[in-house]
Amino acid sequence: QVQLQESGPGLVKASQTLSLTCTVSGDRLTTTMKYWSWIRQPPGKGLEWIGHIAYFGSTYYSPALQSRVSISRDTSKNQFFLQLSSVTPEDTAVYYCAGSDGPVVVPERDEYDNWGPGTRVTVSS
Repeated sequence: QVQLQESGPGLVKASQTLSLTCTVSGDRLTTTMKYWSWIRQPPGKGLEWIGHIAYFGSTYYSPALQSRVSISRDTSKNQFFLQLSSVTPEDTAVYYCAGSDGPVVVPERDEYDNWGPGTRVTVSS
């Protein structure tokens, strides 16, 4: 009964910051051993893991995106957030949030226990 829902603008201008929210119901962000990830899929490409925030608040990011990524949370609202700065059209993708029962860092769908439906973000040049 865990459900995740992404939300945020569908269009972002190049050089700006992409900001998304994941709202989680049916489980707490602070539940022991739960990790909460952002994953994306560009058109015609495979999944790319972006980063995660752990139940105790620590974050870990993909080395390829680390310099531009910030993941944070609001435990009172059971929401976690993605900020991706200095975006380009190559950041255009469907963005997903997902939960796992351990620190998964690979873009393998079966490794995650729950997925949001995804939200499409287009970066205009």
